[in-house]
Amino acid sequence: MILRRHGRFDDLVARQLDLLAADDADLLAEATEAEAAWERAPREEAEEAYGVFQLVLDAIGDRLLDIRETYAATLDDNAAADYRVAFTRAAAKRFGHAAAVLADD
Repeated sequence: MILRRHGRFDDLVARQLDLLAADDADLLAEATEAEAAWERAPREEAEEAYGVFQLVLDAIGDRLLDIRETYAATLDDNAAADYRVAFTRAAAKRFGHAAAVLADD
């Protein structure tokens, strides 16, 4: 049995991501639909469909970044760094490519 070390921000981040999923359910559904449209688009329409998908991913990424940075601003530098790592890891696991903007920051 593998025991996972529980980080100090794991519960907070999970709640924040749950709230995002509930509050932005329409945006997340739009991402799923846009990805499906891109995957089934004919070759001549694939680039445009991918652009639409990317715009939706960017909107989700912006929401994630806003949540992360708003909370991190309330912490001291060391705690903020730990929080950012926990948030980025959890967001990438849950939202995949939409969280790529967090790794770039």
